[in-house]
Amino acid sequence: MASSERSALLTYRLCGGSGEEERGRERGRAAAAAAAPRKLPTFLGVVVPTLLSMFSVVLFLRLGFVVGHAGLYQALAMFAVAYFIIGMTVLSVCAIATNGALDAGGAYYMISRALGPEFGGSIGIMFFLANVCGSALYVLGLVEAVVDSFGIPPGQKAGTGVHVLPQSYWYELLYGTVLLALCLLVCLVGASIYAKATFLIFLIVAGVLGTILVSFFATRPIGVPIRLPRFNGSEIENGSFTGFSLATLRDNLGGGYGVDYTTGQMMSFSSVFAVMFNGCTGIMAGSNMSGDLKRPSYSIPRGTISAVLFTYLVYNLLAFLMCATCNRTLLQKDYGFLRDISIFPPLVTVGIYAATLSAAMSNLIGASRILYALARDDLFGRALVLAKKTSASGNPVMAVILSWLVVQLVLFSGKLNTIAGVVTTFFLLVYATVNLACLALEWASAPNFRPTFRYFTWHTCLLGIAGCCVMMFLISPVSASASLGFLLVLLLALHYLSPSSTWGYISQALIFHQVRKYLLMLDVRKDHVKFWRPQMLLMVQNPRGSARLIDFVNDLKKSGLYVLGHVELQDLDALPSDPLQPQQDSWLSLVDKLNVKAFISLTLAPSVRHGVRQLLFTSGLGGMRPNTLVLGFYDDAAPQDGLAQHPAFTSAREEVPLGFPPLRAPADPKLLSAREYVGIVADALKMLRNVLLARQLESLDKAWELRRAASPPPAIHVWPVNLLRPDSARYADTCSLFLLQMACVLNMARAWRRARLRLFLCVEAGAMPHAQEEKLRQLLKDLRIQAQIQLVPWDAVTRLHWQTRRGPPGGPAPAGEEEEEEGAVNFPANATQVSDEYVCAANKLVLEQSPAPAVRFLYLPRPPADTSLYPLYLHQLELLTRGLGPTVLVHGVSAVTSTQL
Repeated sequence: MASSERSALLTYRLCGGSGEEERGRERGRAAAAAAAPRKLPTFLGVVVPTLLSMFSVVLFLRLGFVVGHAGLYQALAMFAVAYFIIGMTVLSVCAIATNGALDAGGAYYMISRALGPEFGGSIGIMFFLANVCGSALYVLGLVEAVVDSFGIPPGQKAGTGVHVLPQSYWYELLYGTVLLALCLLVCLVGASIYAKATFLIFLIVAGVLGTILVSFFATRPIGVPIRLPRFNGSEIENGSFTGFSLATLRDNLGGGYGVDYTTGQMMSFSSVFAVMFNGCTGIMAGSNMSGDLKRPSYSIPRGTISAVLFTYLVYNLLAFLMCATCNRTLLQKDYGFLRDISIFPPLVTVGIYAATLSAAMSNLIGASRILYALARDDLFGRALVLAKKTSASGNPVMAVILSWLVVQLVLFSGKLNTIAGVVTTFFLLVYATVNLACLALEWASAPNFRPTFRYFTWHTCLLGIAGCCVMMFLISPVSASASLGFLLVLLLALHYLSPSSTWGYISQALIFHQVRKYLLMLDVRKDHVKFWRPQMLLMVQNPRGSARLIDFVNDLKKSGLYVLGHVELQDLDALPSDPLQPQQDSWLSLVDKLNVKAFISLTLAPSVRHGVRQLLFTSGLGGMRPNTLVLGFYDDAAPQDGLAQHPAFTSAREEVPLGFPPLRAPADPKLLSAREYVGIVADALKMLRNVLLARQLESLDKAWELRRAASPPPAIHVWPVNLLRPDSARYADTCSLFLLQMACVLNMARAWRRARLRLFLCVEAGAMPHAQEEKLRQLLKDLRIQAQIQLVPWDAVTRLHWQTRRGPPGGPAPAGEEEEEEGAVNFPANATQVSDEYVCAANKLVLEQSPAPAVRFLYLPRPPADTSLYPLYLHQLELLTRGLGPTVLVHGVSAVTSTQL
């Protein structure tokens, strides 16, 4: 078994990473395969079903109709167009069929494994309906032939001789039901009996076809009376078989579209093509038996191509012989004229019955195999659970019965030509999707797409798709539009409701191919401040305590890159394998459940600081790299498990991901020290990354804040001044502008649009506050930021700061102060010159501004150059933000605003 086509390697299940449920499903399939070994060779399993499906109604009952209405030239053009379309499709089928192992389901199996469950399931349903309608079409064709041979002529109350069958809608429905029951019995026995029956029928059809070809040469010219039904009885017209005649050939060269005597509708190129194309829709008959073939990857290409070439030659030959020997009246008005001109008419009748019965069985068993494959893949849940049941020999008997019931419903349409357009539309749509599957595999350039059949290119796939779509709308725009609409509904339903699969999604391969191409085109040398956007790296120690922070940063990213980073403190040299790989699924599930658009980046490092450095250096690709580092605040607050209370996990059906460890207990030591934490901030600024420190974001109930019916609406408070350095406070430096930008970006997020920005301008007495306010208002206008400006006197606060300095305000500055003023933001010893009393006063000033906002944005000073002052720096940040609620400290190093177009 290891070397067979069903081995795990060839079907790409070796590396599929399937779960226990999928492995159980695979064991069930293997058991079913062992119970029902594959028996059918190429000729019996592919060539014979394909030939009989294509040589059914059209060959014996509708080829004269096609040639009579379209003429020889247009008929040959129809054959060329139809076989061009199916030829391109056959090439795609052969390519997919030889790219690994095939299972039951034929075209459905190919499409689902190539395009994923959404496309596969929806096209599987469409292909099932196409086979169902096709089976009904052939049954109606057989009923038509039976009634034509044994029915009581129109206008007569009693039959004579062999014409004993009553004719009416209900009687013909009864005949169709009986014939369909016969097909059902054969299909219930199993594929081997079906193959033997079809081979016997094939011998009969081959003999009849030979008789017909001989008849064109052996039969003398005769007149053929044609009885046509009318409302008040019947009417007889005379057709004629002239033998080979140049005059007859000339008369039949051009088109002569007339009224179809069975439906009363005027024929056209598209309506005749719809009927004719049904003779080409049998190319999937062999593929549908893929689960019963000995070597499907070998049999399907050779058998299908052989059958298609043979039928194309026969159709063209017969079209020429008909045009050269039969007048247009005989071709248009007598569907069974081949029997009238045959040297042995009963044999033609038997051939018609056998071919149409075989085609009906072929479509019925094909529909059942597709339905069984759909049910086995569990794409529609319990809706198709009955179709999974099989007999002891592995025959899907319930799928056969369900398919039979649907065919029985279609029989109520009553007329062959009525459903011909619908059948053609369904098959064209399936063929277009097969071409699309092959095209997608070719364009994705996946290394594992290397079919042994190489006689195809993406050009043939594209031509097949275009041909199918054009002919679909030419034949019946209404049916085509309805089919596409139904297909779209199925796609959406399966996308949202079907379980995930391990088949592989071609969309992922195509996305990878395109993303790689566009990433190479994303040139960092062409970056411009006008198109700047935040690209976030949020460091998360344990998602259980950071759920709301993750959600908040998702609102801040503004369609930019968002990476969740995590550092695992372990040494790979001391481990048998990478411990991060098992954690990936938990993190990806977290992203899905929280509905955030983020990537995951995990790393191993001896310390958190080293790990963050690694992520800052390596996260992202090309022009998509994080430019902003986001950290939670370092304080002594006990972590709270916000994941269990998050709306995404409060449903009874959901479970909190078990891959994350419990939160740190308050008494447990932290993974990093205060000095290391500030060192991470300093490292990020040295690497020219903006830094955001988020404090108490887990207390932010965004849903309540933004949906409460309170007035005024929720506010976002913005303090763009360095509160820890009042003597160098400016509102237009790079950091202040970055802080304004981040507050504005949050306000632009859909969930925060109701919030209002409030910008606080700290002023001192005698400093012309109105002039400062006007200047700031003009800056906001130039930056297109809508915010309310509020003046805040802070003389009492700054007085506390000056009392700790070595000179009065306005007095001589200490030595070196002039040089330090130039780089006030980077003043290394500033932390030692700010008292706790001043910081507490600044904290109180911020806290007194009412009403309380949903979130505050504060200026984050740069860490001191002296690393020994890191603990003092962090202590001052803790005092400044104590009790403020959700607060974001911001330090920006890159220009992010522009007043240009």
